[in-house]
Amino acid sequence: DSVMIYRDMNIGSAKPEAEVLAQFPHELVDICDPAETYSVSAFCRDALAAIERAEAAGKVPLLVGGTMMYFQALLDGISRLPSTDPAVRAEVLAEAVRLGWPALHAQLQSFDPQVAARVHPNDPQRIGRAVEVFRSTGRSLSQWQRAHPPISPLVGRAVHRFGLWPASRAHAREAMADRFDQMLAAGFVDEVAALRARGDLHPGMPAIRAVGYRQVWDYLDGTVDYDEMRQSAITATRQLAKRQVTWMRGQTLTQFYPTEERAALMSALGEIISNAELG
Repeated sequence: DSVMIYRDMNIGSAKPEAEVLAQFPHELVDICDPAETYSVSAFCRDALAAIERAEAAGKVPLLVGGTMMYFQALLDGISRLPSTDPAVRAEVLAEAVRLGWPALHAQLQSFDPQVAARVHPNDPQRIGRAVEVFRSTGRSLSQWQRAHPPISPLVGRAVHRFGLWPASRAHAREAMADRFDQMLAAGFVDEVAALRARGDLHPGMPAIRAVGYRQVWDYLDGTVDYDEMRQSAITATRQLAKRQVTWMRGQTLTQFYPTEERAALMSALGEIISNAELG
C-alpha cells in the first residue's frame, strides 16, 4: 500500500492495529519516513524480496492493496530507465511551482503524446519524471520504454488475480463517507497536525499528497473549512475507488467478488493455498 509504507501515518491509511500486525505480520508496512519518496522500482524490489522470503518459509505470498500502478509494475514489469540529472529535476520542480503542472503536461504532450495521454494533468510525480527524462537525455519516456521492454519480476510464478468491488455503488459511496468520518473521530486531524509540526514536510511530497492527508493539511492551513475538508476528502476517496475499479475491469482476473461475498473469496483463497502447500 502506497501510504501504509509510511511511519506515523496510521489513521488516514487505515493501517491495521499494532496487535493485528503482531499476530499477522505484514510486509512493507512502516518502512519509510514520510519525508522519503518511495518509487515503483523500490516497491518491486522490496515486494520481490518479501515474496522470496515467504516462499523460502514454505508460505504462499498474498499481495493485497489498492495502489494499481504498483501492482501493474510487479505483474508486468517496468522498463529500465536512465538516471536523471538532479539539477534538471530541481529545474522541473521550480517550473511547476511557477507555471503549474498542467502547463508541464502540455509540454509533455508536445514531445511524448503517448505518455501524456496516460497521465493526468495534475499528476506531478509522473509528469515530472517524463519531463526529466526528456530534458536529461533528449529521448522521450516512450522511446526509452520501447527500447527496454519490461520483464515481470514474477516471471515463472503462478499468479492468481482476485478483485473485490462493491455490488452496490450507492452502498459503496455511503461506506466511504462513513469510513472517513470514522477516521476523523479516531483523531485523524491530530495525526496530520503532528506531521505538520515536524516542519520538514510539505504538500508537494508524495506522503502528504495521499487522499485524506492533503485535504486535512489544507484545512490546517486555513484554506478550507472543516465541512469543505470532509467533503473534499470523501469525494477524492470515491474518485480513487472509481479508478481502482476501472483498472481491475481492464485486467485478466482469475475471479472477482462483490465485497459482500468475502466468505466466497476466503474459501477460494484457502483452496489455492492448500493446493500450493500440497504441491
